[in-house]
Amino acid sequence: MATPMTTDEPPSSQSAGKSRSGEKNWLEKLFGAFSTEPKSRDELLEIIKDAAENQLLDAEALSIIEGALDVSNQQVREIMIPRSQMVVVSLGEKPEEFLKKIIESGHSRFPVIGDSIDDIRGILLAKDLLPLILKGTDNFQLEDIIRPANIIPESKRLNILLREFRENRYHMAVVIDEYGGVSGVVTIEDILEEIVGEIEDETDEEEEDSFIRKVGENDFIVKALTPIEDFNEYFNSELSDEEFDTIGGLIMQSFGHLPGRDEVTRLGDFMFRVLYADSRQIHLLRVSRMEPQAPTSG
Repeated sequence: MATPMTTDEPPSSQSAGKSRSGEKNWLEKLFGAFSTEPKSRDELLEIIKDAAENQLLDAEALSIIEGALDVSNQQVREIMIPRSQMVVVSLGEKPEEFLKKIIESGHSRFPVIGDSIDDIRGILLAKDLLPLILKGTDNFQLEDIIRPANIIPESKRLNILLREFRENRYHMAVVIDEYGGVSGVVTIEDILEEIVGEIEDETDEEEEDSFIRKVGENDFIVKALTPIEDFNEYFNSELSDEEFDTIGGLIMQSFGHLPGRDEVTRLGDFMFRVLYADSRQIHLLRVSRMEPQAPTSG
């Protein structure tokens, strides 16, 4: 009796084949999806999130991709430093008058103004002041070292501005409103932080261990690990710490799910916007103090 032919493979080969088949099927699905071209931003995001769930991307890469896509829909007015928070140097100031301001701010670039903040004369780079150390202030003229200012409208899209920053090799732009008045400034770092999250440099060292950092009159950057007790003490607020120890836990409860970048919720007199979160937890929040909510009539 003839022995039937068999094509059975060893178990290890079968296992490897299934693994390769599974990987191939996923890759075919991914490339197939792109070959038919996503019809919307939401469809594209779904494909990218599927890739992250299948561990083709890590959570940080997913966050960066989402940030890059968000930037394409944002305008300068959404992230600019408003005129009330601008640190400027007046053309009529002497070095002994503006140097302290420059040192205390920790910035590297400053708009230079004439008669008013709407009279922009140029941009001062802090590094251009180094010759003062050797030459002194005799015959020093600020207009001799300032650079041309780049003026842009509030409506300019961030992805276009980022490309201009790179192509023209400048790092700051002055933002004007529809009437030609100065409404703020924006830097290349501001755009990059929208993509990759908060960027800290050597000027942030003394705040490295701080959970709460003030960035505007009523705006603050708050780490999600901030103890609720410390938050209440800082803001003189009364957020509950009965169920959670940290602000991140309280915010997660408020959302009812793990929020993504730019999702917003309100607790008491504060608006919380998520700046950075991964697939496991919230990391960084922007907190704005709001007007107290009027009591509802019963």
